[in-house]
Amino acid sequence: MATINLTADDFEKTVLESDIVLVDFWAEWCGPCKQFGPVFEEASAANPDITFGKIDTEAEQALASAAGITSIPTLMAFREGVLVFAQPGALPAPMLGKVIGAVRDLDMDTVRKDIETQRAAGE
Repeated sequence: MATINLTADDFEKTVLESDIVLVDFWAEWCGPCKQFGPVFEEASAANPDITFGKIDTEAEQALASAAGITSIPTLMAFREGVLVFAQPGALPAPMLGKVIGAVRDLDMDTVRKDIETQRAAGE
C-alpha cells in the first residue's frame, strides 16, 4: 500500500478506523525528512496491512501543533486508535522495522489497562 497524505480533515478518522497507523510528520525543506521518506515508503510497500500516512507540517500547521510536533521528521504509531509510539528523528530501515514489529506485538488489552491505571492515579 502506498503512503497517503493526511490532513486535519481525515487524520482522526484514519487513526480510529485503522488497526495500525504510522504517521510521518515532515516538511519539504527538511533534509532528514528527505532521508527518511524513502525508508517510510519502502516500509509501506512491505507492510500492506498497515496504514502509512504523511503529514506536511507546513500545510497542516494546526494539526502538527495539536500533535505536539516540535521536531521533524517525527514518527507516530497508533494501534486501535491509541498513540503507542512517538519519536523525532529519521529512523534507519532496520529500526523502523523493529518499531513496526513492536507495534504489531502489543497486547492492547494490557495497554488499555495501563492507560486506565495512569488516569486513575492522576485523578
